[in-house]
Amino acid sequence: MSTFDEFRPLDEKSLVEYIKATPSLSSLLGVSDDLQIKEVGDGNLNFVYIIVSPYTSVVIKQALPYIRCIGESWPMTKERAYFEATTLKKHGSLCPAHVPEVYHFDRMMSLIGMRYLEPPHIILRKGLIAGAEYPLLAEHMAEYMSRTLFYTSLLYTTTTEHKRAVAEFCGNVELCRLTEQVVFSDPYRVSEYNRWTSPHLDHDAEAVREDNVLKLEVAQLKSMFCERAQALIHGDLHTGSVMVTQDSTQVIDPEFAFYGPMGFDIGAFLGNLILAFFAQDGHANQENDRKTYKKWILKIFGETWNLFHKKFITLWNENKDGPGEAYLPHIYNNPDVWQLIQTNYMRDLFHDSLGFGSAKMIRRIVGVAHVEDFESIADAAKRADCERKALNFAKMLMKERRKFVSIEDVVSAIEQVDL
Repeated sequence: MSTFDEFRPLDEKSLVEYIKATPSLSSLLGVSDDLQIKEVGDGNLNFVYIIVSPYTSVVIKQALPYIRCIGESWPMTKERAYFEATTLKKHGSLCPAHVPEVYHFDRMMSLIGMRYLEPPHIILRKGLIAGAEYPLLAEHMAEYMSRTLFYTSLLYTTTTEHKRAVAEFCGNVELCRLTEQVVFSDPYRVSEYNRWTSPHLDHDAEAVREDNVLKLEVAQLKSMFCERAQALIHGDLHTGSVMVTQDSTQVIDPEFAFYGPMGFDIGAFLGNLILAFFAQDGHANQENDRKTYKKWILKIFGETWNLFHKKFITLWNENKDGPGEAYLPHIYNNPDVWQLIQTNYMRDLFHDSLGFGSAKMIRRIVGVAHVEDFESIADAAKRADCERKALNFAKMLMKERRKFVSIEDVVSAIEQVDL
């Protein structure tokens, strides 16, 4: 523990004092005064520092008691750092290749010290905007999602363990409530926090608020998000929460983690790939029309689900005689019944993922927090055209998701919109 005896936001000077007073950090970084410190928190919630010493580099992340991008007018529990650190450790134990190591956690200071993902690691969203291809992305994300979701579900755990873990993560209720508001409520009503590319999308935003079929669908998704403690989900698994190189994929920032529906994580990632796809026309120029790159995004989109499906089923089959209490082997030992269970489970998970993915897309276009994929398109008319295609696709997908049988069907539907 540190010698700091009450919470206070750290700046570059006090951070040096903190490191010197904290053995788990000073032993890594040394105690010299020539630490290089850079604040890089471009997100909505936290301070993030990179500390470079002659020996190594570490990231320090500190949660503030309010939403950084809005200010003290929107208070937010700093306890989220506890849930983030706990999830990084749990998911890291299940999938060490794709989760950065935690070196230090200070609950009172709401502070996490973890592995620095050195260059050329880049936020995936920025790589997608730049038109970079990552050949192992689908494989790595499928590995991360299949392992973290399977091993924290009742397919692998006992109900006793599961309920204890669910109870602990119920403490992250404030961040869940934030998601409930900004993903499942605000885009469907008049809210001071909503914004969109105006006046171009004024009618489109109004159409979302007046679409009763859409609102009935999002109510079902909200119920599932609030009520279904299926697995320990990341809770905010968009392309800004993934750092990549050509051969490394690292999932960061699980401060929204809780026991919720698996499809929320899968849908967040897939939905953000679709947003990246529809944004490409806004980044095209005479040198690069981005058509080849759009095909690559759709390829990754399809492969991510198909590889996830394959890996998840493999884990399930390998552990069917394990401690999981959802389907006890002596009851479901008939091969035909087993096949039917898995087919039904994965079909429902597929449709959940499409529903949550579409909800995440809609909120990024007419809700409070937008994505750089679109925001970096300077021409407002061009941006609005890209956003409208994505919004219309998302509305269709939410309403008709149960008609899709395979991820290839979804890819075909995206291609139809993009004609």
